[in-house]
Amino acid sequence: MADRLTRIAIVSSDRCKPKKCRQECKKSCPVVKTGKLCIEVSSASKIAFISEELCIGCGICVKKCPFEAIQIINLPKDLDKDTTHRYGPNTFKLHRLPVPRPGQVLGLVGTNGIGKSTALKVLAGKLKPNLGRFDNPPDWQEILTYFRGSELQNYFTRILEDNLKAIIKPQYVDHIPKAVRGNVDEVLSQKDEREMKLELCKDLDLNQVLDRDVGDLSGGELQRFAIAVVAVQHAEIYMFDEPSSYLDVKQRLKAAQVVRSLLRPNSYVIVVEHDLSVLDYLSDFICCLYGKPGAYGVVTLPFSVREGINIFLAGFVPTENLRFRDESLTFKVAETPQESAEEIRTYARYKYPTMTKTQGGFKLAVKEGEFTDSQIIVMLGENGTGKTTFIRMLAGLLKPDEKGEDVEVPEFNVSYKPQKISPKFTSTVRHLLHQKIRDSYMHPQFNTDVMKPLQIEVLMDQDVVNLSGGELQRVALCLCLGKPADIYLIDEPSAYLDSEQRIVAAKVIKRFILHAKKTAFVVEHDFIMATYLADRVIVYEGRASVDCTANAPQSLLTGMNLFLSQLDITFRRDPTNYRPRINKLDSTKDREQKSAGSYYYLDD
Repeated sequence: MADRLTRIAIVSSDRCKPKKCRQECKKSCPVVKTGKLCIEVSSASKIAFISEELCIGCGICVKKCPFEAIQIINLPKDLDKDTTHRYGPNTFKLHRLPVPRPGQVLGLVGTNGIGKSTALKVLAGKLKPNLGRFDNPPDWQEILTYFRGSELQNYFTRILEDNLKAIIKPQYVDHIPKAVRGNVDEVLSQKDEREMKLELCKDLDLNQVLDRDVGDLSGGELQRFAIAVVAVQHAEIYMFDEPSSYLDVKQRLKAAQVVRSLLRPNSYVIVVEHDLSVLDYLSDFICCLYGKPGAYGVVTLPFSVREGINIFLAGFVPTENLRFRDESLTFKVAETPQESAEEIRTYARYKYPTMTKTQGGFKLAVKEGEFTDSQIIVMLGENGTGKTTFIRMLAGLLKPDEKGEDVEVPEFNVSYKPQKISPKFTSTVRHLLHQKIRDSYMHPQFNTDVMKPLQIEVLMDQDVVNLSGGELQRVALCLCLGKPADIYLIDEPSAYLDSEQRIVAAKVIKRFILHAKKTAFVVEHDFIMATYLADRVIVYEGRASVDCTANAPQSLLTGMNLFLSQLDITFRRDPTNYRPRINKLDSTKDREQKSAGSYYYLDD
C-alpha cells in the first residue's frame, strides 16, 4: 500500500470527448480487461474517469487516446503526505504551500499553470485547502492539526480568528473594467483607508488619468490603477499577481517600491512575478514552484532571493536532490566585437534618414541610423516615448512629417507583431497558421526552430478565441516570424509569458533572425530578455507623451549605460548564470558603479 498514490492521472476536461471517439482508453486498459473498473466511461459522463488506486501506470491509454487528453504521471516518492489541495478526480493537485513571514516580501516563481494562483487563493483564505480529499473535505480543526508545528499553523489560525484581511491584485488587469465602474479618482477615494491616495498617485504616475473612466485606461494605466487600489486599502495580507505586466522599466521599479512600502512588522506581502530582475529587486525570500503545468505543482522550501531564482533557472532543487527541468537556463551575453572589413561585406547594410513625426501634442524626432541583417535592435524607453510610432514609420504605416526636402524612408517588407493582440479569427490555430503562413508552417526547419520550442503543436486544435494570453502571444510570435519579410518588428514579446517561456521565446527570436539573415526591432521591458536579445540598442530620451528623441542604434554597453543613467539604477551580473541583477538603491555596489559611471556592469 505504501506505493499506492505515487502516481496521478490527469484527464483534460476540454480535450476529452467520449462521444467523438471509440473510448480507446477503456478498451486498451489491461486492468479493465481483468474485470476491474480502472477506466470508466458511461454514455452520461462528460469525460472519462481513471481510478488512480487501480492504475498500474502502463501508459497505454495515454498513447491510444486520439485527443491526447490523458496524462499519467509518476510523482516523486514523498509527495503523498504533502497534498494541500486537489480540485476533483483526475484534476490539478497542489503539494505544500509557500510560507509567508510577517514583515517580509515573499516572491513566488514558476511556470504558468503550476499552482501559483491556487496557492494565493488558499493563503488569502478564499479557497479552503482539502488536503487532497475532494470527496470528504476536512474541517478547519483538522487542517490546523495538519499544519501543526509549521509557521502556517499560526498563519491560518490568525486568518480564522478573522483579524487578517487579505487583498489580491488580480493577474488579468484587463478584466477590471467589467467589474469596476466610475472614474479613477472616485474609485481610489472610496477605497482610501490609509490616506495615501495623493502620494500613491504621484508614485504611480496616475495624476494625469484621475478624471478618466476606468473603462478607458490602457493596459499599463490599468495595472498601475490596480496596484494603487490595493495599496490604499488597509489590510494584513497584500498579494500581487504579476504586478509588472504592461509596465515599462521605470514604472516596474516604482511599482516594486510601492509594494515594498506596504510592509509592516505584522503584515504579509506575497508577489507572483515573471520578470526575474523585478522579482529579485522586490523580494526578501523566494519559493519556487515546479511540477507539470495543469497536472500538479510542488512548492519548495523558502530560499534567499539569489539562491531561489538561481535554483529556478538551474532546474535543480538541491535540498530535495531533484531535477525538474532537463536544461539549465543561462544568459551569457557576448558583446558584439567591431566587425572586421571582410565581415562587413557579407552583411547587407540598411540606412534610414533623420525624421520627425508629430501626432497631436506629441513630437518624435528620429536621428538617422543604420543597421545590418542578422541583427536584433532593442528599443529602450518608457511607455509613451514613441517606440511604436517609430516601428510603424519603418513599416510604412505612418508617413514622417515633410520638412523642405523630401524625406524618403526606404521601402522595407515588414512583418509586425503588435503590442495588443485581439483574436478575431473564428476557427482553430491550425486553420489560422494554414491561412496566414502556409509555406513556413509546412517547412520542417521552421517547425524545428520556431513551432516546437514555442509549443504550438499542443494548441493546434484549439479555437483561437479561447486561447489564454500566453498562448495567444506564442501563436502571434509564430505568425510574425512565419511571414517572409526583411524586417521583423516585435512589440513586447514577453507580455503574458512566464519566466521560462520568456527565455525560450528570446532564444527562438535570436536563432531565427541569425539563420534567416534578417533584422529584428524589438520593444521589450523585461530587462533579462532585452539584454539577452540585443545586438544593438536604440535609446529614447525626452519627456514621455510630449517630445522625444530616438537615438541612432549603439552598442549594448554604451546604450544600456545611457538608459540606466536616465533611470538612476545600476545592474550587476550574477556570477553563476550571468543574469542581470538590479543593485538595491544606495547600496555600496550601487554607489561604486555610479561613481565609476558604469551603470551596466558586464564584467564577468
